[in-house]
Amino acid sequence: MTPIALVFLVLMLIGAPVALAIGMAGFTFFLNSPIMPMSIGVQKIAAVSQSFPLLAVPFFVLAGHLMNASDITERLFRFARISVSWMSGGLAQVSILLSTLMGGVSGSAVADAAMQSRVVGPQMLAQGYGRGYTAAVIALSSLITATIPPSIGLILYGFVGQVSIGRLFMAGIVPGLLMMALMMCAAALVARRRGYGAAPAEATGARALARAAWDAKWALLFPVLLMLAIRGGVFTPSEVGAFAVVYAIAIGTLGHRVLTWEKLKRAFGDALSDIGMIMLIILMSGMLGFAIIFLRLPQEVSGFLLNGLSNPVAVITVVLLGLFIAGLIIESTILVLLLTPILVPVVQSVGVDPVHFGILMMTIVTLGSMTPPVGVAMYTVCSLLNTPLEDYIRDSLPFLACVLVLIIILVAFPGLVLFLPNLMFG
Repeated sequence: MTPIALVFLVLMLIGAPVALAIGMAGFTFFLNSPIMPMSIGVQKIAAVSQSFPLLAVPFFVLAGHLMNASDITERLFRFARISVSWMSGGLAQVSILLSTLMGGVSGSAVADAAMQSRVVGPQMLAQGYGRGYTAAVIALSSLITATIPPSIGLILYGFVGQVSIGRLFMAGIVPGLLMMALMMCAAALVARRRGYGAAPAEATGARALARAAWDAKWALLFPVLLMLAIRGGVFTPSEVGAFAVVYAIAIGTLGHRVLTWEKLKRAFGDALSDIGMIMLIILMSGMLGFAIIFLRLPQEVSGFLLNGLSNPVAVITVVLLGLFIAGLIIESTILVLLLTPILVPVVQSVGVDPVHFGILMMTIVTLGSMTPPVGVAMYTVCSLLNTPLEDYIRDSLPFLACVLVLIIILVAFPGLVLFLPNLMFG
């Protein structure tokens, strides 16, 4: 395993594209194997591309871009502003609620953080919010999209780990809402101490809220339709992705009447760029994943972790600590693709539900996007808002504490995660 790991780490350290690093590491295994011809590696790449469940990824990525081009973001922002801007730290509360709502649209934490940095960030700075606080709220609240369906990370975890994507989608709802509540409490406490008051709203009251909800009805309805379609057996998760694309185009052209031909071309162009990057990583990981399984790495890791440990909570704690450390230096998509086939058998061997573990894993590895030294969402937000990194780190601590508290709660009470999947699917 050493040559594979060495090639991967060296290429990552010199800044090579992620797909190239994974692919070269996989090819290293076949080049050094006396019994595995290179043709097997090529076949494994091709085999991944033939997966029907994997179609959910490009469909949902495209749907997210189409929905952003269909005036959904602006309508959701207006609804969030009227809903919670009256609270302490009003615009911070708007950002957190908007992340929750956008989780059902974009499915990407980095995309959500970048969008909010352009929409909410300038308004927070203009109202006197500190740059560190503004960047921390926007970046950390985007973590909610890691669990709120349709999370791209959950789709990848379900695909690689052979776990029901429908159950994962259901399982992410309660943790996502709990994370929203905890972060809103933290934002209010910090805002009250610093004197960040309510945001000036263009309208207040039940009538204004009802009007904003009606304007955003198609966006608010989409996650509900998604869940009902999967639960009712109308669509598989992959087919729901295709439905989401049609739904987004229908909203933009017939509902909101804002999706022009130019916007449509731009959305497809942006989606193709994202899909190409993601799919190339997934294809290359298919070859490396085969090498990992052939070398019996899951069994070795399982033996190492379970040596002296039999309590499921203890095993989960050790695994999550390792994932947190790995997430500080490696992007979440890579961790999900490479470590899921290793860790799912480990947690299942001690009686942990893979759906429960999937929510915990996605939360902890996506958190790495918001923390140094290589946090993609962190650098995106700080760059767009011109925020010093030290200010961001200092002001992110209360929100990091919220995430850690939530993880402890979810580890201790798995029923919070599994309640809805068991209710809906049995």
